[in-house]
Amino acid sequence: MTAGSVAWATADPYASALRAGRGPLFLRRADGWLLPLEVERWCARADAVDRTVLDRCEGAVLDVGCGPGRLVAELADRGRTVLGIDVSEAAVDHTVRLGGQALRRSVFDRLPGEGRWDTVLLMDGNIGIGGEPPVLLERVAALLRPGGLLIAETVPGHVDERARVQVVDTVGASGAGGAPFPWARLGTPALLRYARRAGWRSVAQWSAGGRCFAALRTRHPSSTAEPPKRTAVISSQRVRKPSGESPVADR
Repeated sequence: MTAGSVAWATADPYASALRAGRGPLFLRRADGWLLPLEVERWCARADAVDRTVLDRCEGAVLDVGCGPGRLVAELADRGRTVLGIDVSEAAVDHTVRLGGQALRRSVFDRLPGEGRWDTVLLMDGNIGIGGEPPVLLERVAALLRPGGLLIAETVPGHVDERARVQVVDTVGASGAGGAPFPWARLGTPALLRYARRAGWRSVAQWSAGGRCFAALRTRHPSSTAEPPKRTAVISSQRVRKPSGESPVADR
């Protein structure tokens, strides 16, 4: 895992909030600015906006930074091949309890099915993972099949911010929190700018329920790539699942 991933994973306020299913919880910059985190929404089932986003997913789906797993669970309920990854043990545990499959991994770790995923999700601000959007976009491109789909949630407006933040559960500057880690916040224009430089192709941009999204495809689509219904490999030996469920077949 990257240093930032380790810091997020060991941020006790985050784990405590996920276990309780509620906040308050914030990302706090060094200058004291606070970004409220929507713990209650994350811990609930997928809402109407989430479901319209998931309707756009193709084939096998990798949810990067899956959090407590509402999207993984919704896709699993639809019969889709889906895997969530998150650096937080509490997040992975919650995803498994919902009936989803999840691994405690950073996106920058080695993952099952690299280069064969049909869709990657970066929801709930996860375009900010690692604090360097071009690096994250390069990594996601390596996870997707040629011509694969990335769906990312962005922030409204012309935002392109990188900062060191920490997870805290109080508005007070003296409140305890996890170790600082790098993070980024991007609006759709900034994401598209980075994506074009890296050879991605814009597919769609839209907003719903006060949230903003962009869909992109990887460069060099291959006419011989597997169609969406042919799924990526999920190694059953690495997936944390409730007992009694049969593992996803390994190929």
